[in-house]
Amino acid sequence: MGKTDTEHDRYLVPGLVRGLAVLQAFSAARPRMGLSELAAALGTTRSAMFRIAYTLTELGFLLQDGRTRAYSLGPAVLKLGYGYLAARDVLELALPVLERLRDATGWSAHLAVREGREVVYLLRVPTRRGLASIVHVGSRLPAHATSMGRVLLAGLEAGDLAALYRDDPPPRASLATLQRRARADAAAGHVLHRGEFEHGLASIAAPVRDVSGQVVAAINLSAPEPPGFDAKPLVARLAAAADEISRAAGWTG
Repeated sequence: MGKTDTEHDRYLVPGLVRGLAVLQAFSAARPRMGLSELAAALGTTRSAMFRIAYTLTELGFLLQDGRTRAYSLGPAVLKLGYGYLAARDVLELALPVLERLRDATGWSAHLAVREGREVVYLLRVPTRRGLASIVHVGSRLPAHATSMGRVLLAGLEAGDLAALYRDDPPPRASLATLQRRARADAAAGHVLHRGEFEHGLASIAAPVRDVSGQVVAAINLSAPEPPGFDAKPLVARLAAAADEISRAAGWTG
């Protein structure tokens, strides 16, 4: 809708239109603007712009530098963006990416989230050739023993990980061991299993992040380990796919 349309649409609220126009005036090229610049951008007076800027600042949509008096976008804008992005189902974002990943590698691809000490499989894109993975949508597996589970545990704060396992660590793994492994997995950015969970099965997992950078899901590739298996090309493809999904969900890191 153009400016002429907005001026003649009796259902529009002029003050709201001007307030949204102020927020849209900021860009990567113009991240900060003074009152005069904002007034010029909107074609209004400084006094009218002051009231709009004051209101947006009080509500958290603008921040004002106490030294320069320039305005920039505030945290309330991010909250609006997060609400929009969170409403886009991560499964919807991930499915076409995992299908391309499966077609490019020939391996089965999955997405899972963590519920307590388990991972829950939410997407399964089976290979078109050979033996498909043994898990199905809805399958639950112990987080500490699976590649995607380890990725999800590595995304936790140290205190949250301790709270999960302090009183009841898994068999043959102390809390200290889990914490050391989580730090190593987080530093690596992926987890490679070569028969640890199921004999002969290779699995590589990587994290999916939301707009805040938190690890909210994991994706993996799995297949019977082929002779002469070189994980590096698959790790690179998987990491690129995880980044693609994360960026579609709003992550900019």
